[in-house]
Amino acid sequence: MLKAILDALASLGDYAVMISQVIWVSIRRPPKWDLIRDQVYEIGVASLPVVAITGFSTGMVLAAQSYFQLSDKGLASATGLMVTKAMMVELGPVLTAFMVTGRVGASMCATLGTMRVTEQIDALRSMAVNPLRYLVAPRFIAGLFTMPLLTIFSTLMGVIGGYMIAVGYYGMASNSFLDPLPIHVDLFDFFSGITKAFVFGVIIVTISCYRGMTTTGGAAGVGKATTNSVVICYSVILIVNFLLTVMLNSSYDCIQEWLES
Repeated sequence: MLKAILDALASLGDYAVMISQVIWVSIRRPPKWDLIRDQVYEIGVASLPVVAITGFSTGMVLAAQSYFQLSDKGLASATGLMVTKAMMVELGPVLTAFMVTGRVGASMCATLGTMRVTEQIDALRSMAVNPLRYLVAPRFIAGLFTMPLLTIFSTLMGVIGGYMIAVGYYGMASNSFLDPLPIHVDLFDFFSGITKAFVFGVIIVTISCYRGMTTTGGAAGVGKATTNSVVICYSVILIVNFLLTVMLNSSYDCIQEWLES
């Protein structure tokens, strides 16, 4: 038990050191644009279909449940607000992070893990190429920029899906769905969702790359590391989401004043 705790603390320390090194190499000497561009496409553009499906279907379910539960209580007009708030603040960032983890994070870990066990990373070091700058930094930079954009896209798809169900299926008036949004959806909601997406992007890329860069045990080790990276990312995202929600809500007045200044 003690050995497991010590190993976990050592891994956490190595992970923190890797993050600091990646940030340093990204600032001091950023990787080539070609490497970043390829990762932007892989993380962002290639993830659009699955993010669109996830956001759209989630918005449809939210609208169906909200309208069904609220219509007999005379609160059906809150359907659009509930769908938008839920997608923007919570479900949009979290579900987008889950989809990116499953589609991109696992791929990152498997790719770097395979390079690790086949000694390609050692070969890069022997040629005086920094593996963190060449392999991790482009993914890190791309993740920082693409995750907020994917979250915005997922939120928009969720609102569209909710609108189609509420207005097209249940016959709700279009203005009843849309009119409350400018009144009750503010910059704080947008800021909360973007902040979570930014943090989740860091979590996904760094954990996946760390597990890949530290893979051992051949082909079986690559599979195990990939599975572990996905499970760890999911768990950390859920925990960090709760902490961010509490922290942002408790700082509402300060953030709102800063956003409006």
